[in-house]
Amino acid sequence: MDYAERLRRFTFNDERIDAELAGAASLDEKTLALARIAALIAIGGAEPSFGAEADAAVGAGATPTEIVDVLAGVVPVVGLARVVAAAPKLALALGCDIGLAAGDDY
Repeated sequence: MDYAERLRRFTFNDERIDAELAGAASLDEKTLALARIAALIAIGGAEPSFGAEADAAVGAGATPTEIVDVLAGVVPVVGLARVVAAAPKLALALGCDIGLAAGDDY
């Protein structure tokens, strides 16, 4: 099915689209995982979801730097507040301790 037909089915909420979504994406695993991280940032996703997608991204070859770059990349679209709220969840998912003690400089 070509992209125009898929768009048409999404637009009309075609009941067959659910069955076709599982294997229909032409994105590679890394790109798909990074896109899902961007979506989690946009919707204010939960920590476990960030963990699952960060694991998927790393497993598909993404570096932690590329994953953090997604934060910067979505600021113009979702706003700084969403990115700031997502940063600690993503840090936890990447195993990065970003906590600062009182009086610490950064």
